[in-house]
Amino acid sequence: MTVETVVKVGGGVLSRAGAFELVTGALAAFGRGRRVLVVPGGGPFEQAVRELLRRLKIGVDAAHWMAALGMDQYAHALVERTTGAVLVEQPPEIEAALDAGSIPVLAPYRWLRTVDPLPHTWDASSDNVAAWIAGVVGARRIVLIKAAMGDQPKALDPAYLRALPAGMDSVVLTPNELEKLGDALAQSPIPQQRRTVREG
Repeated sequence: MTVETVVKVGGGVLSRAGAFELVTGALAAFGRGRRVLVVPGGGPFEQAVRELLRRLKIGVDAAHWMAALGMDQYAHALVERTTGAVLVEQPPEIEAALDAGSIPVLAPYRWLRTVDPLPHTWDASSDNVAAWIAGVVGARRIVLIKAAMGDQPKALDPAYLRALPAGMDSVVLTPNELEKLGDALAQSPIPQQRRTVREG
């Protein structure tokens, strides 16, 4: 499988007016014809699981898989609003979508359920899922699109940095910086061996 870049769309963009439209527009503009795989975050779907966990005291295993299903829900929304995107669930579907010139958006639950690669804790965030997927598909770069908190995006989870495959470029963009997405998806490597800071 040849995926150049994994783009992880944080669920936090759904909390900012107009940000979701900016992100899906940028994915459609810059993603077509490139070897890009989109991975959704959890956003309000994951937050609903956390709330249910607090109220009903459900087990961590159930919460883990419910959070993964929340990523699937977000994937459907991204596909619905991104021109040229298709929903994929397994590696062969990713390759077929890329070969067809489409933008694959991963609903990861079935794949994760099959291989169960991550611990069933809240440390295994959707960023960690994206890092694991980027490693498996052999991507050279991962782009995290995160909602801004003031002038800065949310801080990177230390568990994500530990999960990031060695030597993989990591770039963080906010919805206000999406004009840089084209550069982040370019085929040429980023000069630094590994970049984990915000662009700009």
